[in-house]
Amino acid sequence: MKAHDGMYIDGDWRPAVGPDTIAVVNPADEQVIGQVPAGTAEDVDAAVRAARAALPGWAATPPAERAARIAALRDVLAARREEIAETVTAELGSPLGFSQMVHAGVPIAVAGSYAELAASYSFEEKTGNSTVLLEPVGVVGAITPWNYPLHQIVAKVAPALAAGCTVVLKPAEDTPLTAQLFAEAVHEAGVPAGVFNLVTGLGPVAGQALAEHEGVDLVSFTGSTAVGRQIGATAGAAVKRVALELGGKSANVILPSADLAKAVNVGVANVMSNSGQTCSAWTRMLVHRDQYDEAVALAATAAAKYVAGDPHNQASRLGPVVNAKQHSRVRGYIAKGIEEGARVVAGGPDSPHERGYYVTPTVFADVTPSMTIAQEEIFGPVLSILPYEDEDDALRIANGTVYGLAGAVWAADAEEAVAFARRMDTGQVDINGGRFNPLAPFGGYKQSGVGRELGTHGLAEYLQTKSLQF
Repeated sequence: MKAHDGMYIDGDWRPAVGPDTIAVVNPADEQVIGQVPAGTAEDVDAAVRAARAALPGWAATPPAERAARIAALRDVLAARREEIAETVTAELGSPLGFSQMVHAGVPIAVAGSYAELAASYSFEEKTGNSTVLLEPVGVVGAITPWNYPLHQIVAKVAPALAAGCTVVLKPAEDTPLTAQLFAEAVHEAGVPAGVFNLVTGLGPVAGQALAEHEGVDLVSFTGSTAVGRQIGATAGAAVKRVALELGGKSANVILPSADLAKAVNVGVANVMSNSGQTCSAWTRMLVHRDQYDEAVALAATAAAKYVAGDPHNQASRLGPVVNAKQHSRVRGYIAKGIEEGARVVAGGPDSPHERGYYVTPTVFADVTPSMTIAQEEIFGPVLSILPYEDEDDALRIANGTVYGLAGAVWAADAEEAVAFARRMDTGQVDINGGRFNPLAPFGGYKQSGVGRELGTHGLAEYLQTKSLQF
């Protein structure tokens, strides 16, 4: 798609207040593929004012009509699925097949789920002599990351619209073209002017202006824990609601009774997908000491199959990471793992290509829980394998980080895995390779965030409660 040189505000594309722009770079070849406006506080203010003006009308719109607009949005996204996939591949570097299946496919499913929820959800309930009304929070400031650029937008905007809220979106500066494409889809779907607004820009400028704007009632942010703390502090000072989906350092616990080969192969695939740029990726594989050497060998063999290369080449199972900063960061973590005594059994710090932000898929053995690579979020195709002595030791290691976003448990039967999962301090656990469910709540414990996305729990984030006593 061709980049817009304006902001989508109040149902139209309008010029930005300032002259500054952001270059959009293809991480596979480091070439500039477009320019978008670098929004200012004035642009954010115009967008928030438009959202505020549109709020009464949209909040009063019957849920069935809101559902119809979201369904129309889903249909537009489905019709433009190939364009979405190509756009994500161009600015994120995701292999085209993965972009088609996940980056384009999952948001369509999520939008569809909220079209159904908006039509069926009970926004009013009786309890005793009271009627409880669930009403929209108001104007939502949505700040989204680059790693799943369309999914993260839809996971915030769709429930907000279903609840009757209006939205101002500030997308990540690395993937603004996908956000502009989404704004086109919103317009084509017939969503009323001002209900959805888009301001592209830098986080410290446009993002900060949106988070602290007095006309925003709720800030929904997905990104790093460090930035989440800042946004939480800003919102707290204004007594403003927040929903924060932050970092993760998820454990993949393989119990002795599990199918080891399957658990290891699926675990490696989970870490390598999207070039490791998934906050819920199971980047710590925990294996019983008696099975450790076999698991390490299996993981090294599996990782070697992930060829990093041109995202349009079907032979490439791994694209680049998103930008030069991320490229340097991930390779720095690999070097840190080696420095602290972990053993490289696949990959290493060297880039596989001279051009493009590629990282060699890397597997570490002999990792201890206190090592940097076992504690900090790397956000790249890097797996650490840690041994454990017994289940209590495995649980101690699994819970032994500041994060608690996701995880996995493998065992011979589901009951054994569930018993362990119940003891994990994390918001979502896959049992024996459980599949993604767009209706299940997603979010973290501890420093992995506040609130939930997806399904009815995700819708509830955008509602506030009023009780009428009779």
